[in-house]
Amino acid sequence: MVTGGSRGIGAATARLAAQRGYAVCINYRAQRAAADAVVQRIEEGGGTAIAVAADVASEADVARLFAVVDRELGPLTALVNNAGILEAQMRVDEMDAGRLARIFTTNIGGYFLCAREAVRRMSTQHGGVGGAIVNVSSGASRLGSPGEYVDYAASKGAVDTLTIGLAREVATEGIRVNAVRPGFIYTDIHASGGEPERVERVKHTAPMQRGGYADEVAYAILWLLSDEAAYSTGTFIDVTGGK
Repeated sequence: MVTGGSRGIGAATARLAAQRGYAVCINYRAQRAAADAVVQRIEEGGGTAIAVAADVASEADVARLFAVVDRELGPLTALVNNAGILEAQMRVDEMDAGRLARIFTTNIGGYFLCAREAVRRMSTQHGGVGGAIVNVSSGASRLGSPGEYVDYAASKGAVDTLTIGLAREVATEGIRVNAVRPGFIYTDIHASGGEPERVERVKHTAPMQRGGYADEVAYAILWLLSDEAAYSTGTFIDVTGGK
């Protein structure tokens, strides 16, 4: 399952997972046409995929999402926690409680709810056969995004902590939990912050002097899901061009 799988990093991950032999659930909140396009591309390549609408900030939606996967795709073996939001660039002293609630409920609460449902299915303690979870964090968790998205960065800091804590909690239950921290990646999320071309403005601050691409993040995610990462849990891959 890939949450927020209709565009950007999520869509790239879903496509690559299908190429690697996974049957994929593409979760989306509102972008049905985009999600259906990802499914179509996977099916045209001979893969199996479904698209399921669900808001990961809603506990009821998350429960329904996982139930659909159980029914249509069978036992869950991999979760990519990717769905996330940000809002207009601003300083902390301009933010209101409504904005903070939206950011934290989706970016933190959604990851916890999806991880909970995955563990209930994967854990040997619950009769599962194990699996892997990859959380999509952000380089912002280390840098703080001052003057732009400190709330978003803080939510990703929480994702880092979730990754470490959950990895240790379920390490003997057949589940590995890791994270990737993308840097300046060319995706549509920057438009949500009011600056669609943000990567072009900031890319020169990365040692590699360029922005990254969603496929480059997807490769890291699929490695962490694979048996090649069998002895890795509670770890992070920074896909940030060296920043």
